[in-house]
Amino acid sequence: MAVSALIEMRDVERNYSMGGEVIAALAGVSFEIQAGEFVAIIGSSGSGKSTLMNILGCLDTPSRGSYQLRGHDVRALGDDELSDLRNREIGFIFQNFQLLPRASALDNVALPLVYRGVRPRERRTLAQRALERVGLAHRAGHKPNELSGGQRQRVSIARALVAEPSLLLADEPTGNLDSATGRDILALFDELHGAGNTIVIVTHEPEIASRCPRSIRLADGRIVDDRRSEAAQ
Repeated sequence: MAVSALIEMRDVERNYSMGGEVIAALAGVSFEIQAGEFVAIIGSSGSGKSTLMNILGCLDTPSRGSYQLRGHDVRALGDDELSDLRNREIGFIFQNFQLLPRASALDNVALPLVYRGVRPRERRTLAQRALERVGLAHRAGHKPNELSGGQRQRVSIARALVAEPSLLLADEPTGNLDSATGRDILALFDELHGAGNTIVIVTHEPEIASRCPRSIRLADGRIVDDRRSEAAQ
C-alpha cells in the first residue's frame, strides 16, 4: 500500500481581486513533499512564494485546486479547524523571530504548548529539551534583548520544534542575520533534517536554496523548476 505524501498540492490557484481586476498569485501549482524531506521554495519578489508559504502554513486557502497536509484537505476546513491544524502540524520560523520581548527564552519556546493545554511543569520540561536541541539551554532565562540575533533565531527554532510538528516552515530564516551566523543556522537545519524533521525554507537567495537537497523555483505563480541536488539523489 502506497504511503501518502506529507504535503500534496494539486493544481493550486490563488486569486485576489484588486480594483476590479483578478490577480493570479498562484496559477496551477502541483507538487508533493514526503515526510523527512528538506526543501527550499525559491523565487524573486512577486513570484508567488509568499502566497504559497501562507497556503502551506494554513494561513490562507486555495481559490481552486487542493492542498492536503497529512491527509487533511485544507480547503475544506473552517477557521477553527485550520487554527487547530496549524497548532498540531506546523512549526513556524520567521525572519524577524517574533519572540515576546518580556518573556524569557524558555517561556517563548513553551508558548505553543500553552495553546495545547499542556500543564506548566511539562511545558517547562519540553521547552528546556527543545532549547537543548538548538544548543541554547544555558540561555533559557534570558529575554530576547539579552540574546544575539543568532541566539534569537535558535529560540525561534526551538519554539517551532517544541510540539514536535510534522512540518517546520521557515520564512527567510537568515534574512536578519550576518553571513557567518546565517551559515550556523543553516547548519542547524541540516542537523534537524538529519534527525528526521521535515523542513521547508522559503527564500529568495539561490545560495540557501542550493544547500537544500531539493529546491522548487517559482516565477509568475508557476513552478519553473523542481530539482534535487546530486548529493540527495
